[in-house]
Amino acid sequence: MNRSILTSLLLFLSLTCCLSPHAEAASKQKNVVLFIADDFGFQVGAYGDPVAITPGLNKLAAQGTRFTRAYATTASCSASRSVIMSGLQNHTIGHFGHAHGYSHFSSYQTVQPLTKHLDAAGYRTCSIGKYHLAPKDVYYFESYENSGIKGGSRNPVAMVENARKWITKDDDRPFFLYFCTSDPHRGGGPGNFANFNNKDNPYPETKRNLFKPEQMIIPPWLPNTKEVKLELAEYYQACNRVDQGVERMLEILEENDLMDDTLFIFTSDNGPPFPGAKTNLYQPGANLPFIVRHPDQIKRGIVTDAMINWTDITPTILDFCGVTPKAYPQVQPGENDSPIRNKKLVPYKFQGKSFLPVLEQEHPEGWDEVYLSHTFHEITMYYPMRVVISGKHKLIFNIAHQLPYPFASDLFASPTWQSTISQGRDSKMFGQKTIYDYEQRPRFELYDIEADPYEGNNLANIPEHQQLLETLQQKLQVWQKETKDPWELKWRYE
Repeated sequence: MNRSILTSLLLFLSLTCCLSPHAEAASKQKNVVLFIADDFGFQVGAYGDPVAITPGLNKLAAQGTRFTRAYATTASCSASRSVIMSGLQNHTIGHFGHAHGYSHFSSYQTVQPLTKHLDAAGYRTCSIGKYHLAPKDVYYFESYENSGIKGGSRNPVAMVENARKWITKDDDRPFFLYFCTSDPHRGGGPGNFANFNNKDNPYPETKRNLFKPEQMIIPPWLPNTKEVKLELAEYYQACNRVDQGVERMLEILEENDLMDDTLFIFTSDNGPPFPGAKTNLYQPGANLPFIVRHPDQIKRGIVTDAMINWTDITPTILDFCGVTPKAYPQVQPGENDSPIRNKKLVPYKFQGKSFLPVLEQEHPEGWDEVYLSHTFHEITMYYPMRVVISGKHKLIFNIAHQLPYPFASDLFASPTWQSTISQGRDSKMFGQKTIYDYEQRPRFELYDIEADPYEGNNLANIPEHQQLLETLQQKLQVWQKETKDPWELKWRYE
């Protein structure tokens, strides 16, 4: 062989060998499954619950990273989902509460959601199950695959079958799947879980695993009554249905050789559908399960105490996908009707940050502070709360503290609450608080959530904690200004 030809051939083979890993990485798809349950707390075996039957979530945790200090920024379905899909606090984007037809809560038209950034980068996007966002022309998906599911979004195994058909379509584009169950949310009327006691299984593709009330372990934030045990047994059944969806989704990804290409995130919009959790920014309502499986993780089965919140989800997904949002006209929140012509183009900014750099770190530095914001649940439930959690201390600013704490209609009608108040409110306890203290809250609540995880001992009026109180108050007000929170005025006017 001619020597020059041989030399060229060897050089070509050498370059090919050197470049092939990079070429493979460059061509590797970056898919995402974002699995959002509805009102799901720490009722997971991987989080230490001995009653829960959750093999799917246990498997996901064993293959990924389990967060112990992950926080929903608001403990209400619709507002929380707006944060998840925008990377911005709900008070910044105007999504103050439920996106019901009679409430008009919705995000500003100027919001650029996760799907828009992914769409611009060549992704196909799909929503399956509960949507609960507004307006639809802002939070849009290329596809909505909800047809033919008996029992709707409470039948997660059937939902996954629809997901399988969509995922395996003849389409070379990477995908983003927004998969949302309606379980374990209450349903079927105020105070009831949906169809949980029917003799026939209304969700035939999903197995029906019953739980006995006497098996229930009452968490310290709920009263130890027979009514609570009965409701918890039904709740655990719904949680198990969600887990079956997780387990089947993992099987679908494995069967189609997608595990090495797909980021899988599991979490919930807010805490369990019980008084003391949902609609509250107390720990049971905001501190939630959050499990991430990154396809390229080296360390697996990691437990991290990195403190994150739902504004971090969109930036993390875009980071994984290698997508940098393009520049958009510089507008202020609420400028829906202002002409955007001739506006300066600026990079689109989020209020969260990607947690991918700390996904394999158990105790990362600098991840020990979060801020939360809740204003409404239903339209009748005005009760703005702003929260800063810094290290082990948590400050709650009850802005409308003069008002009694309002109840969601289904939580008020629930056997758990009705049985609690049936004998009177005066000195009766609900979890770690008297009913009076639960309904009539002070302007500030300060807790050491390490020593007092169920928030029974308010430190706000204790003299030795005044310096800490003032420090956290200052942090909270600065954050409210930075995020354009309309309720920041309350620091100056009241």
